[in-house]
Amino acid sequence: MNERQIIDTIAALAGPVDGRLFKGIGDDCAVIGGDSGRAWLLTMDTLIEGVHFDPAFHPPELLGRKAVSVNVSDIAAMGGVPAFALLSAGLPPGFDQDWFAAFARGLARACADYGCRIIGGDTVASPAGYNFSLTVLGEAPAEEVLYRSGARVGDTIWVSGELGLAAAGLALLSSGLGSDNPAFDRLRAKHFDPPARVALGRELAASRLVHAMMDLSDGLATDLAHLCDESGVGARVMAADLPGPAALAAAARLAGADALQWAIGGGEDFELLFTAPAEAADRLRAIGTACGLVLTPVGQIVAGTGVVLVGERADGGPVEQPIAYQGYDHFPDHAGGDDARRAR
Repeated sequence: MNERQIIDTIAALAGPVDGRLFKGIGDDCAVIGGDSGRAWLLTMDTLIEGVHFDPAFHPPELLGRKAVSVNVSDIAAMGGVPAFALLSAGLPPGFDQDWFAAFARGLARACADYGCRIIGGDTVASPAGYNFSLTVLGEAPAEEVLYRSGARVGDTIWVSGELGLAAAGLALLSSGLGSDNPAFDRLRAKHFDPPARVALGRELAASRLVHAMMDLSDGLATDLAHLCDESGVGARVMAADLPGPAALAAAARLAGADALQWAIGGGEDFELLFTAPAEAADRLRAIGTACGLVLTPVGQIVAGTGVVLVGERADGGPVEQPIAYQGYDHFPDHAGGDDARRAR
């Protein structure tokens, strides 16, 4: 079973519909009705040693920050703001107390920065290494919550920031390459401490310009495929329009990797992916500027299914490549074509 099949199996056993539940499995957060026109947003993410982080090179304080940010990113993708957090910490026998204290400091400082509070959780022994699960509760005006399911044919596809930096940073850190090159600092920082785009998500939701939105955790190829499936549409992505710094191409040359593959399938960018009508472009760019971010149109929503990457042949003609679900999958189905190109 691949990751999607596992989720589908769980979803099929979820039980009867509850009127308080606006959205269950299938989006960045579960959405539950609140008071006075507000909605509660609930999300959970897990960081496992050897899968999501390597304590040999990931500073513990930055790992604590990342544990918060990757969850808050889900809240941002629904147009909400975080409020409370619950932490489950699995610690190995004889764990390094100084290491854990630094992790906890990073966790607490990130919560303070995002305006949420740790209110409980659990601690357990973990013989196989460190693992941390964080549940974050956020809130938003119920009528402004953004889902994956609203994309419409003709919408422009947008992303915030730049793509592929976290994957490049991880590749450099894992191989020990480029440590003396300050041009790669941004790439490593994106893996260590990715910021959640809370202010941008809130502004996009309040603008009522956006039809569908989610965050980029598993790579553009997989996350856009999720958005398209939930919306019943397809997508065309223009390879030439994907935003990334020159350092990304330089890192790819150094690591013997493919910068384009990092951009579409590397994962852990934690930028926002959203769709909106073409005529909203100028207003969306203004929102991005106000939030200190560049927003880039990278393709279009089309009728049908699937996600296609449009590139250019040597003779200048177009070449199209299906890329749906070619991002990160914890349980890749190699026979079915899913491709896990890295271990996070």
